[in-house]
Amino acid sequence: MKGIYSQAVVVDRTMYIAGQVGLDPATGQLVDGGVLAQTKQALVNMGEILKAAGCDYKNVVKTTVLLTDMNDFAGVNDVYKQFFPNNCPARAAYQVVALPKNGLVEIEAVAVVGPITEASE
Repeated sequence: MKGIYSQAVVVDRTMYIAGQVGLDPATGQLVDGGVLAQTKQALVNMGEILKAAGCDYKNVVKTTVLLTDMNDFAGVNDVYKQFFPNNCPARAAYQVVALPKNGLVEIEAVAVVGPITEASE
């Protein structure tokens, strides 16, 4: 059954990307391999949504990471930094009781469509 939500919504130049879990789009099932594999698949899925809007990971300005076990945080970070090696987006991370399909991680994002100007440090 298709979810009753949009994969992403664009308002002006801001794209709100729905939480992505580690589902294989071909099967609709969570990928095997635990939290690291699910994190990678969630971010790959997010990349496809970004690409459909003419964007990539550099356009992401904010993410929220939901974990069923905060002890997985370091491993998730190792995968996450492969997708955001430079100019990391702002981020929040929370431990939650449960995620859809009994996933171990879910990642949502906000992206800017078009050029981005970084704030100075």
